[in-house]
Amino acid sequence: MATIPAFDQPVTGAALGENAAIIARERQKSLMLRAWIASGLFFMALPGTLLGFSNLMAISAHHGLGTLPAAWMEGHGHAQMFGWIGSFILGIGFYSQPAHGRSVLRVPLSCYVLWTSGVAMRWFGNIYGWHWRALLPISAGFELLAVLLFLYAASHHKLPESSDGNRAKAPMELWMISVLIGTAGLASAVIFNSVECVRLALENGLRSFPHGLDQKYLILLGWGFVVPVVWGFSARWLPSFLAISKPSARWFRVSLLLDIAGVLSGVSGLPKPATILFALGSVTIGIALRLTERPHGHAKTQGIHPSFPTFIRLAYAWIIVAGSMSVWAAFMDVRGGIWGASRHALTVGFAATMVFAIGPRILPHFAGIQRIFSTRLMFLSLVCLQTGCLLRVSSEPLAYEGLASFAWKVLPVSGMLELSGVLLFASNLTATFLLGRRAFAIES
Repeated sequence: MATIPAFDQPVTGAALGENAAIIARERQKSLMLRAWIASGLFFMALPGTLLGFSNLMAISAHHGLGTLPAAWMEGHGHAQMFGWIGSFILGIGFYSQPAHGRSVLRVPLSCYVLWTSGVAMRWFGNIYGWHWRALLPISAGFELLAVLLFLYAASHHKLPESSDGNRAKAPMELWMISVLIGTAGLASAVIFNSVECVRLALENGLRSFPHGLDQKYLILLGWGFVVPVVWGFSARWLPSFLAISKPSARWFRVSLLLDIAGVLSGVSGLPKPATILFALGSVTIGIALRLTERPHGHAKTQGIHPSFPTFIRLAYAWIIVAGSMSVWAAFMDVRGGIWGASRHALTVGFAATMVFAIGPRILPHFAGIQRIFSTRLMFLSLVCLQTGCLLRVSSEPLAYEGLASFAWKVLPVSGMLELSGVLLFASNLTATFLLGRRAFAIES
């Protein structure tokens, strides 16, 4: 890193030029992050949530999947997991990398174009079926290339130095290990997706994965990619944000081992032991992060809604619900309702709640903005998301498994609430980025 001259030393032209170059590179990184976030918001709101709501309305009207194509469900899920969550994580990952060279945009911009194009083509091929035999393999190839570019950029990071300056002996922090495990899960998922998309194009008459294969793919995406990444960033940020102690290294390792073992069991076709491992891991991670311990100070809620700590803990309650319901599903599910509720608790209750809560805290700061546009909108988006998720997770098993017919009428209400929460979140972040630093002067 360049050194800034002391106040009592003359400032040379070279030093000024070097500092100006550093500032320019940071601005480029900030602009690139905004592009990633904008794409993520687009895929979240329109191809993702809006299509999901449309699918849910059709399912509720027919009291089941009926004639709804499986490809539409996959298009919705792909837009959410890759287009939204994936874009956010890749954007933050590139932003976190040191800025070197004359241009910090070359690799991130190439990755951004490949990733967004791949997600868009996959969604279009799934929904409309136009030349899907070509679009699905090409989109999968673009996404694979984007992840390889990201890994290439990340491999140029310098190893952390130990206290005596020896890089080789410096241990990697647990939160970084967790994020790397999640990155490996993402790489495995895009490779899996590429191989299966090619096979679909060559062999199958349908543009969607077979049910059994799709179950393995969803385990890899949810528990192999999203969960370790969120756990890692939680271990990095929550002690400071919530004024709690640092995570327990022993319990954190146990949680990671349980999750990895569960993923390996799930993709090997052993759902019952996999779900038991996930349920155990979802409990031990709460112990590892010390979320139930009394804070030793005040949570950092400057610029965001003061309910932030409550929603963080609710998110980790949802992952316990997801793990527990997955065990129930593995042993008793008949028509897919329990599996669906378990996945919804994981993706919306856990992952989306974490994004809705932590996003307003970190994303404006990363983009050089003082604070979120409106703390009230942040709170309302989280309330809508939580209420909708609660209705969806509680009513889906009742409806699908034929336990209560009124539950079919609850599902559209849950979808409308979640859609409202998504649109409020997207609007709040969009207003924040458009107004820039002026956002700090706007009262909620």
